[in-house]
Amino acid sequence: PLARTPSGQIASWPVASTVQHDGVCAEVTAPAVGIRPETATEARRIGERIAAELGVTGVLAVEMFVVGEGANEHVLVNELAMRPHNTGHWTIDGAVTSQFEQHLRAVLDLPLGSTDLKAPGTHVVMVNLLGSAYDQPARALTDAFTAGGGRAKVHLYGKKVRPGRKLGHVTVVDEDPGAALARARAAVEALRGTCD
Repeated sequence: PLARTPSGQIASWPVASTVQHDGVCAEVTAPAVGIRPETATEARRIGERIAAELGVTGVLAVEMFVVGEGANEHVLVNELAMRPHNTGHWTIDGAVTSQFEQHLRAVLDLPLGSTDLKAPGTHVVMVNLLGSAYDQPARALTDAFTAGGGRAKVHLYGKKVRPGRKLGHVTVVDEDPGAALARARAAVEALRGTCD
């Protein structure tokens, strides 16, 4: 995601990679994994150009696909979301300025906040809680915190449980994106009621 003020200031968070399950965002990692730095730079440049040319005010999430390999790797724009977006929820725990605060700053034409990671040199992984065996996933908070290795930040939205419904997300920050992903997944499985 990125944000733009009416006066034209633009601030972009690190490009993130996502994993979709059944057309729903399931996991997000920032900075993106599995793409070349040049591709991330291209993605950021394209997003900022779209925001400027459309005169966007507020947060804009630009969904892109990476196609090709190696030096032939490039991005294609798929979808625009002109609002705080689920793919940017990781910014709550992982960035100096969250997408929600930044959206307000942008709409009010205030100077935009830093989009840097709170902990430089780390990766922020967010895993969505999609459905649960519990009527109230909060019952499993102790298990989720334990499964997350003491690093899981749990956000529950207070929604009524339905199969596949987005009920919350878990964020983990770590130098190793694989370790962060494993902890976040374990915490989500505890909230789903599907872990051992």
